Amino acid sequence: MEKLAHIKSTIVPINIENIDTDQIIPARFLKATDKKGFGDNLFYDWRFDENDNPVENFPLNQEKYRGKILLAGNNFGCGSSREHAAWAIKGYGFYIVISSFFADIFKGNALNNGLLPIEVPSDILQEMFLEVEKNPKTIIEVDVEKQLVYFNQREIPFIIDAYKKTCLINGYDDIDYLVGIKDEIKTFEENRKYKF
Repeated sequence: MEKLAHIKSTIVPINIENIDTDQIIPARFLKATDKKGFGDNLFYDWRFDENDNPVENFPLNQEKYRGKILLAGNNFGCGSSREHAAWAIKGYGFYIVISSFFADIFKGNALNNGLLPIEVPSDILQEMFLEVEKNPKTIIEVDVEKQLVYFNQREIPFIIDAYKKTCLINGYDDIDYLVGIKDEIKTFEENRKYKF
């Protein structure tokens, strides 16, 4: 996985609550088991009409909205357990999703795939939506090590599991992490007293 320690980016806003995994990546695109290509179908039924023409007013189709940070409404990633949703968001080019609440399974899938879900209070989320609507070039900065979002000259703290934080900063998946501490594991096993 890619390292994710610090991001400074413009924002793509989707101000819709209760976005479920079927809206993120429709079920008909789940036939592949490889992560490649899922980004092409992100929010497909919202991005394209029934004739596969781009829907002009959908944020991902608007030139003014570009960036590595997706700003989404409350309760993002609800619905079925679908790791493909994280694959699609990451495959499209997002590194971070900011919302006021994430479904637990989506949050776990995101972190396991190098995508950082950041929860902020509802009032701050709404402020972010208003700011990016006024100025699409609004920048948000995220420091994973310090667990801070920098927005409108403020520091907004966020919570992340210490283990997942280490994995993101170093670009590790779970196997990479274990390989990285194999000497510690070996020492532990050698010094362990077995009792039978």
